[in-house]
Parts: sequence; C-alpha cells; structure tokens
Amino acid sequence: MSATTKHTGQNMGKIYFAVTGWDPDIWIKAFAKYAPEREIVTEVKPGDEASIDYALVWKQKRGSLTNLPNLKVIFSLGAGVDHVFHDDLVPNLPIVRTISPDLTMRMTEYVVWQVLDHHRLGPQYRAQQLKKIWREDRRQPAANEVNVGIMGLGVLGRDAAEKLKHLGFNVSGWSRRPQDVAGVATYHGKDGLSEFLKQVDILVCLLPLTPDTKGILSMSVFGRMKEDGPLGAPVLINAGRGGLQNEADILAALERGQLSAASLDVFEKEPLPESSPLWDNPKVTVTPHAAASSSANALAPEIVKMITDYERDGTLTNLVDREKQY
Repeated sequence: MSATTKHTGQNMGKIYFAVTGWDPDIWIKAFAKYAPEREIVTEVKPGDEASIDYALVWKQKRGSLTNLPNLKVIFSLGAGVDHVFHDDLVPNLPIVRTISPDLTMRMTEYVVWQVLDHHRLGPQYRAQQLKKIWREDRRQPAANEVNVGIMGLGVLGRDAAEKLKHLGFNVSGWSRRPQDVAGVATYHGKDGLSEFLKQVDILVCLLPLTPDTKGILSMSVFGRMKEDGPLGAPVLINAGRGGLQNEADILAALERGQLSAASLDVFEKEPLPESSPLWDNPKVTVTPHAAASSSANALAPEIVKMITDYERDGTLTNLVDREKQY
C-alpha cells in the first residue's frame, strides 16, 4: 500500500530507536554512515520529547511512543508488524513496513533451504548417519512431483514461489484476498483454503500475524491436507510468526502421522522454553527466529531514503493498514 501525506519543515528531528533485544550500537553506526546529519537516540530524556520526529521499532516497550508531540512516522524494523500492535498505546500515526531486498533474499534462502532439506530427505539421512547406516532411499521424488504450497503471497511469498518454481517444484499459493502470480495456482479466502490444502506436500507459511490469522496452523488445517504424497505425509514450514501456530496441534499432527515433519523458525513464546517438547522431537527442526534477520547496514539506507522522500513531498510507501494490522 502506498499513501501520501503532507509534511512541512526541515527541522532534522531525532530518530528514536525503540527496540528491545537488539544491540543499538550497530544501528547507531549504520545511521551515522547513511544519515550523519541526524541524531539517533535510544532513550528520550525528560524535556526532549518534542525533538523526536521518527521512531524505529521492534517490540517497543508499552507506551514508549506516547507523549512525543512531533512524532510523525513509525518504522517497523521487522518484516511483520504484529510486534508494533502489542503496544496498545501505540499512537495513531503512519506505520511503515520495512520491505528490503535484503530481508526478502534472506527469507527466500531459508524457505528454499528447508524445502530442499525435506525434499532430499535430509532429516532421514542425518538420522542414518548417527547410526552409521548406509542406505539410499529409492523413493526420492523429482521436484516436479512435489507441490509446495505457500500461505501468504506478499513480497516474501512471491519471491519464494518464484525461486521454488525455478527449481522445478509445482507451486501453489493461498492468501486472504485474490492474488495473481505467474505460473502459480492461487487460491484465496475461506472457500479456497480447502482446495489449496488438499494438494500440498510441503506447506510453507509466510502469513502476517493478524486477529484473523492467529492460530491458523492448527488441526483445522492439518486435517484437510492429503494423507499421503510423494514425501509421505505433508511437511510444515513456518517462518512467519509464532502466533500463527498451535504448537500442541503440531505435535499431535506429527504423532498421528498427519504431518511427517516440521521446520519451525518462530514460536508461541520466544525464546523457545527449554521445557518445550519441540526441542526433542526428532521430526521437528528448530531454528531461533533466524530466517530473515534485520541487517542494520541493509535497512538503514532504505529507511533514510523513505524519510528523505517523506520530507521532500510527503510520500510514504508500504503503509500498514491499522484495521487489518498488515
């Protein structure tokens, strides 16, 4: 989504880095390189509230963006924006999703890696290696015998679909609203979900987390997938958001054979608690929310450009729909 709002004045206000869990020095150095004329601060001191023009956020503390009278735009530093809305006091200001070629590339790398690992029987051969078993599985299908279904056909989903198609996979996609992707069979809405699911061998979830998608990866989805394909039962890959998945249902589906394996990069609670049975399940691959890490050196010039465009003519792209929360 793109929008234009009017902005006047070139007061070179400060940028507020409202982030938890990340090293601020890396971001400060990156912005010093690409926007040396701007000051970036990690805390707002009393009496300095009016100096803040922009906020860069990732899981900001509740209320940390309130009482900033000149705050104009909030930039999400992640591919999703659900972390912004965890703060019920977030001001009613433009929120911009950071769409970067670097983030897209990283996510596609992760998706292709996991798809290929399951397709080429990586978990099976690693288990054989531990037991020193030399046995080729003659059931290895060709890529064109396997359907990879992608839930979420935004920038990330489309790029992953394109790369997987080039590798020879049959690719289908599902989204809430109609989408048209060249060479990809697309489905949408509640009516299209069942038709989409019944053909999928590897299910990749890249949906945004919204009130409508929360917990969508559950028995209501797994129960509609085909029971047997070229890889056996379907494989689940979730690199979207942890709130999309019901982890008890994933474990139950693995136990019942409705899923043959799962690769999970995101979780209902992060870091994943040591007590979680996902850690020890041999059918589960756990990665620590590392599919598409935000790079300061990649994102800083993108954000600086967006600020420059906004101050020049009021243009803001990749605006978040506050009602839909993506």
